[in-house]
Amino acid sequence: MKNRDINTILSLESYLGKFIKVKIDRPLASRHPEHGFVYCLNYGFIPDTVSGDGEEIDAYVVGEFEAVEAYEGYVVAVIKRKNDVEDKLVVCKEKGKYSKEQIAALVEFQERFFETEIQMLQN
Repeated sequence: MKNRDINTILSLESYLGKFIKVKIDRPLASRHPEHGFVYCLNYGFIPDTVSGDGEEIDAYVVGEFEAVEAYEGYVVAVIKRKNDVEDKLVVCKEKGKYSKEQIAALVEFQERFFETEIQMLQN
């Protein structure tokens, strides 16, 4: 898997609470290139990682209300997709700012197509 961190393919839960850098490839208000829906938040990936689909680990950015090219924050949740091979991270500047219900509402524009479970750190 060429210079990629194979551990990322094993457990995204290990990212919970960690401070990470996200490269944004689908900024807020951009349109999905194939499916046409609009991104209601910034969406990107962690460079040099591998997810279940063989691509980088994807991350939703919550709490940022401008389109950005990069973002640094804490992983506050993992969205486990029960009917897909690719789970997602949720990143924010502050830990504990959003509840599971709030995160579910913020990512619904894309996650509505999947059966999901949101995992978070216990406060």
